[in-house]
Amino acid sequence: MAALHPSRVRPYVERFVLDGQSVRLTQAALETLAVVAYKQPVTRSRISAIRGVNCDGVIRTLTSRGLVEECGTEPESGAFLYRTTTLFLEKLGMNSVNDLPPLAPFLPDDVEEVADASSS
Repeated sequence: MAALHPSRVRPYVERFVLDGQSVRLTQAALETLAVVAYKQPVTRSRISAIRGVNCDGVIRTLTSRGLVEECGTEPESGAFLYRTTTLFLEKLGMNSVNDLPPLAPFLPDDVEEVADASSS
């Protein structure tokens, strides 16, 4: 088998390495990522309750892109817990999730009560 010349392989390697880096996140992915960032560690059911829709597919997407990761299980239910990753922080230019801006001014006063009621 003849060796491949680097100039012939380069476009394929670049596409593989850069895949996903220039692709924008959907609105659902951004909303889910925000919930994880502010509520971590958090279960999928809690994320779904806060957003009001099933988030399983979006969590898989965020996990595959390296923005969210599993970080243990909830003691009561055994459900997986999710948190943001170092890559998430790097993409936003932050050192810690403590650098996230306060969220309270943008939320209705009863957001926690609504989320708790829908997850019960």
